[in-house]
Amino acid sequence: MPKRREWTSETLAASIREGDRRALARAITLVENGDPMAYEVVREVYPDTGSAYVVGVTGPPGVGKSSLIAAIVRRVRESGRTLGVISVDPSSPFSQGALLGDRIRLSEHFLDPGVFIRSMGARGHLGGLAEATLQALLILDAAGKDIVFVETVGTGQSEVEVIGIADTVLLVLMPGSGDSIQALKAGIMEIPDVIVVNKRDHPLAATMMNEVRQVLSLGARGDWKPPVVLTEAVEDVGVAELWAKVEEHRAHLDSEGLLEERRRKNLAGEVFAVASARAKAHLERAVEHDPELQRVLDEVQRRELDPLTAVQEIMEKVFHVPSGRLQSGSGAQSDGDADRTNTR
Repeated sequence: MPKRREWTSETLAASIREGDRRALARAITLVENGDPMAYEVVREVYPDTGSAYVVGVTGPPGVGKSSLIAAIVRRVRESGRTLGVISVDPSSPFSQGALLGDRIRLSEHFLDPGVFIRSMGARGHLGGLAEATLQALLILDAAGKDIVFVETVGTGQSEVEVIGIADTVLLVLMPGSGDSIQALKAGIMEIPDVIVVNKRDHPLAATMMNEVRQVLSLGARGDWKPPVVLTEAVEDVGVAELWAKVEEHRAHLDSEGLLEERRRKNLAGEVFAVASARAKAHLERAVEHDPELQRVLDEVQRRELDPLTAVQEIMEKVFHVPSGRLQSGSGAQSDGDADRTNTR
């Protein structure tokens, strides 16, 4: 049996640039495990990123997102373009493991050298997108993939996080499941650039398509009006029309000069997202090992100290942030969401 290859960050980065599948698999595994070499590799290949077109696919569980991606991949491969697929599966809250069921539905593409598929666990991340997913996306981009699909867990309103990494966002819904009512909730209809009503043979498919269009008409949008497409992923019906709408949205972003603007905002948002995750982890460790901070939490639990005062004390001690500079940040979040919507 041949000896297992020993990777260094330099050889791994070089092999990623060449599109080596083993290197891609190894690098993404390092990223998932938080291995220090992963950061070296991502830093090394980062200048080679920025070429892949990223399509985020989101929607409630069970609507056929993976089957739809498989049908699109089949069609796109006919044009000779290469693809990457990152499917984020729900994780066990105990073991952090995932079923990785998306690999089953995408199995027809496993042997295609032009398609790289990776399932990843969400590991408790509420938005359905683990930090590792963002790094895996950069690795596939550096490997020269023309298009990368990112399929989210499908956990409801938290799916808005997919807009922070995708150039085009597909929202997949299914008739007869109450999704049209869910779509009315604040935030959901701010996500998509293209809306898909899958399982078009369902008797309520046309009704749902009309309901979604009515919902869209109520909201303020920019120059791009999200089209609604009926598909039947398993039968490959409507997939060509769907992909045409994705290409149309890409052309719109290019013609209006919005693609670069969107990507700049995405990258800035990624920096803040990762920084927030790091700060949270640091904060939890600090509180866990500091008797004084534990005392503050105990006082809150005994209702002797209110939570906001406790936050101020903890932030002052851990991050040395004066209490007068602490803000909730809710207004900033709203402004950011508004800015993002305007780029559509």
